[in-house]
Amino acid sequence: MNKFVLTGVACVMMSGTGFVKAAETNSTEEQKQPDKSAIERISVVGAATNFSVTAEDIEQFQANDLADIFRESPSVSVGGSVGVAQKIYIRGLEDAYLNVTVDGAQQTSTLFHHIGRVTLDPDLLKQIDVQAGAGEATSGPGAIGGAIRFKTKDAQDLLNENEQFGGRLKASYFSNDGTRYSGTVYGKLNPSFGLLGYYSTVDRNTMEDGNGNNIYGTAADQDLAFFKASGEVTDKHYVSLSFEQRDEEGQFSARPNWFVPEGTPLYPSAAKRDTYVANYRFDHSEWIYLEATAYQTSSSFRGGRFDWLADIDTQGFDVRNTTDTLYHSFTYGVDYRKDDVESGPANGPAENAEESSIMGIYAQAHSNITADLLLSYGVRYDNYDFQQRILLDEYYGEPVTDSAAGLDDSKLSLNAGLSYRVSDAWKLGLSYAEAARGKEIGDGFTLDEYLYDGSDVPVVGSNVVPETVENIEASIEYSASRLNAKLSVYQSTIHDVIFSGFGGASIYNNIGDVESTGIELNMAYRWDNVDMYLGFSNADAELKPRENLYSRNYDSVDLNGYEFNGLGNTRGSTLVLGADYFLDRDVSIGFNVTHVNDIRIETLHQALENGWVDSLYTLNKPSYTVLDIYGNWDITNDLSVNLAVTNLLDELYIDHSSVGDYSEVFPTVVGPYEAGRDIRLSLSYDF
Repeated sequence: MNKFVLTGVACVMMSGTGFVKAAETNSTEEQKQPDKSAIERISVVGAATNFSVTAEDIEQFQANDLADIFRESPSVSVGGSVGVAQKIYIRGLEDAYLNVTVDGAQQTSTLFHHIGRVTLDPDLLKQIDVQAGAGEATSGPGAIGGAIRFKTKDAQDLLNENEQFGGRLKASYFSNDGTRYSGTVYGKLNPSFGLLGYYSTVDRNTMEDGNGNNIYGTAADQDLAFFKASGEVTDKHYVSLSFEQRDEEGQFSARPNWFVPEGTPLYPSAAKRDTYVANYRFDHSEWIYLEATAYQTSSSFRGGRFDWLADIDTQGFDVRNTTDTLYHSFTYGVDYRKDDVESGPANGPAENAEESSIMGIYAQAHSNITADLLLSYGVRYDNYDFQQRILLDEYYGEPVTDSAAGLDDSKLSLNAGLSYRVSDAWKLGLSYAEAARGKEIGDGFTLDEYLYDGSDVPVVGSNVVPETVENIEASIEYSASRLNAKLSVYQSTIHDVIFSGFGGASIYNNIGDVESTGIELNMAYRWDNVDMYLGFSNADAELKPRENLYSRNYDSVDLNGYEFNGLGNTRGSTLVLGADYFLDRDVSIGFNVTHVNDIRIETLHQALENGWVDSLYTLNKPSYTVLDIYGNWDITNDLSVNLAVTNLLDELYIDHSSVGDYSEVFPTVVGPYEAGRDIRLSLSYDF
């Protein structure tokens, strides 16, 4: 943290004028006396910068993509501009380093390194819980950068208390540029069990940036169908079964996450995903609170210059039990996931294939040592297995080698943390967490990159070792009357980062350690009918290269989205400020301002190593400020209208979490501009 950042944070704390929704605490954690609800619902380890996004937050912006969902968060950013290419970043790390789940179903792997790996319909979401950085053992496998848990709505969330059946029709218009139509029906089979069906179709035309220029390659058609049956089948048994099918088609460039100049060829492309999820809960007693999840996801992407097709199939489960006593809560269980990827010409046989699996066993405990001191401690054991099943030359269809490569390894991870209430208003937090991730299946478009021992012969037992992380966090929180403020600092070090594109004993190598340090300030204040909030985040993510990774000596290398695609990106310090005003029970208005400071970093270390450039390149990421406004009016109990204007001032900018501008060196390597002003009008009718 530099002097400017620390001084700015101190000034904000003394001024008392800043506020953030993310800082609002959940009420169960505030209880001083230990009881079951105070123990089972909280997270201590890795909780310094945890926050949630609600359905109301999503609806006020008429969220259309991932960037809209996290618009109010300073610590989570989304780069890529184009919907299919959007990637989530937390503390500078890409979403490949996060454990991302939808109703417990893990969203894994990369179909194509130039597109995103998380695709969701915002209208379906009830809540999003974000854990920044490695946390508790229950976070799931491979959560070395944190976890994001998406939760979908069910019939009971939409029905009023005395309703048995209902529905919603919604039409949305986006001036920049498209339409969305959706229909939802829901009903109860009995007082505690319901059905929900949802369908939406989105037609997006070519967007325009802040200068009114076309952002080519952004037109797409999206269709989504969702069905969910959920509820209590008896007093103690809860079941949920859901199915989601998502299709997206459009004319995309060869690299959708790069800027597309006018006249650049666009290629017909299609992304598809089918997900099945089953959840079960058995609330028998304080000793038996059983939760189980099973899921299967099939996803594919077809397109590009060579009409390439990549398919990924994922199956898995998580079974856990929670045992509560008066002062202690213990959660323990097992999870498993298996991923298969195949790729090749769309009109021919698969040429490349890999599979990986991970089995985890975990236990996490929370103990009220005193009425004011809560201690959390846990352990997790993960076993990773990775195998390549087919190796065929991309162009000639002949085997590259006689035998496939594989890796098999396991790791033990520990965590501990405490939360101490100094007084009714002040609380301190401190935690330490470890996590691990072995080699998993690769990008579907580059599966011809295989493991070998230096003689071009793949071998089992390569010198590639799993990635491990150590995450340390500390926080101080003030909560009294109408004000809540939280200051957090963290340092996370990922050891033995696995990455491709560097010389070594295999195509994939351990290239060094990635260290992420940062500070966050979140504040929220309620005054009569006004909710005001402010958030500030400064994260510094850099690679500490392993010995001899480069021929030149570098103490550290800042991450950037071009050289370290799939790993991380550097972003300027981010400030988020906004307010919501409730005129009455039927009308609300608000605004949100996001300001990102400029930043300059030295890049192209690997390009210099390869002789592509003569010197390092100073990448300049200019500052930008984006203003959004929104309003909602419930005209009647059944009819409501929402108006939102995103990027009201028509700011022309490339998001810092997108690929930067390297046009001075490589004319085609430029990130896409974000959309300019977008007036969004939606009309909803409930019946």
